Amino acid sequence: MVVVWDFLLDIDVVDGPFLIAVYVLAATVLVYLLGRSPGWSWVLTVVVLLIVGAIIGIAVLWIAVNLLDSFGGPVNDETWWWVPAAFAGGMVAIWNLWRSRWWRKLIAVLAIPLFAATAALGINAAYGLNPTIGSMLHLSTVDPIAVPTPDPADAVDPAEPLHATWTAPAGMPASGRVGTVEGGIPNTASGFEARPAQLYLPPAALVDEAPRLPLVIMMMGQPGDPDASFIGEVLDRFAADHDGLAPIALVVDQLGDPADDPLCLDTELGSVESYVMQDVVPWAKQHLDVLQGRVYTTVAGYSNGGGCAAYFGAKYPEVFGSLLAVSPVEFAGADRADEVLGSVFHGDQAAYDAVRPASIMAAKTPYADTAAIFTVGADDGAYRAGTERLVEAAAAAGMATTFFEVPAAEHDAAALVGGLEEGFRVLYPRWGLAAAPQ
Repeated sequence: MVVVWDFLLDIDVVDGPFLIAVYVLAATVLVYLLGRSPGWSWVLTVVVLLIVGAIIGIAVLWIAVNLLDSFGGPVNDETWWWVPAAFAGGMVAIWNLWRSRWWRKLIAVLAIPLFAATAALGINAAYGLNPTIGSMLHLSTVDPIAVPTPDPADAVDPAEPLHATWTAPAGMPASGRVGTVEGGIPNTASGFEARPAQLYLPPAALVDEAPRLPLVIMMMGQPGDPDASFIGEVLDRFAADHDGLAPIALVVDQLGDPADDPLCLDTELGSVESYVMQDVVPWAKQHLDVLQGRVYTTVAGYSNGGGCAAYFGAKYPEVFGSLLAVSPVEFAGADRADEVLGSVFHGDQAAYDAVRPASIMAAKTPYADTAAIFTVGADDGAYRAGTERLVEAAAAAGMATTFFEVPAAEHDAAALVGGLEEGFRVLYPRWGLAAAPQ
């Protein structure tokens, strides 16, 4: 039974036969509902129903995005097509309930959730961030992964770059492993109820006498999960080109619940900052076979997590030698700043301004040796301007700053993958995993 459940949760919903089958089924049902009656009067009725349904869908989505902030920020263009389409189809289905035979009524009733599910799957596929049914439902099928116990005697960072001294042993796995942290990360200092972190171990970490490797602590978007599959796939490609060498990546939960945004701060919403800095970082340094120096320690994130990465990287340069912010939120609660100012900071604008990454960078300038990589989708109209302002603030503060626009990407999986690829291209020589470009 567990095997069947995991199989269902692992069904690909971004591309492939399941998604095509749902689209075909929904289209077939819609055609059936549209063909209820012959004659121009029915055609006119259908046109009116589709227009009214679409207008209602647009109004509902506008309220959800702009007034209720139900999605934690703007939505992509595809959402503005799928939601009105689902409402338009639903309106036609409702009309088919009157003066029709029982089987048409049954199909009409079933069509409404079918159209809603089809729209949800279409929107999800456009973003590409939840590749399976399980990830859409925030249910993980990833198995726990045993954390290798490092030898304290090997804690001294090497004098030479690893790429110059490392030889991949025979029998090294071709790819790394992803799993949840076995036993979890204790929240002793913070008390923050985080969901289980996921860990990526590269091929070089899976052999006997494995070398100590750089550490990347990453956070994903909101709503989202601590999912290491994306960073794991990108790092596997880098490892394949570098004799199995890649950083150990720890993807942690800064939300607690996918519907919540505790802002990566210590507030009444949750002690996320204490969780990351006092629970996660010390645990990772002690329990993972990682290099200890700040140059080898990177904080990274996407979207909401990207804003967290900019914040932690700016505030704790003694811990993080590098930050990688992919399509970041400019500052905590940027999409609803007035609400956060009132409810969290109780109207204290100075206190709110003080936790903005740009403010922290200005206060701590100059940074002695911090690499800051910012990336954003070239077509991401909602996050691009804020990312560019972070780039300007980082450069002005003396960080070694890189800015990259991911071609043909919005706020989606393409932007995430492209941003990670660019970030690791810059960071590999800094970590000593590759020779510096000539």
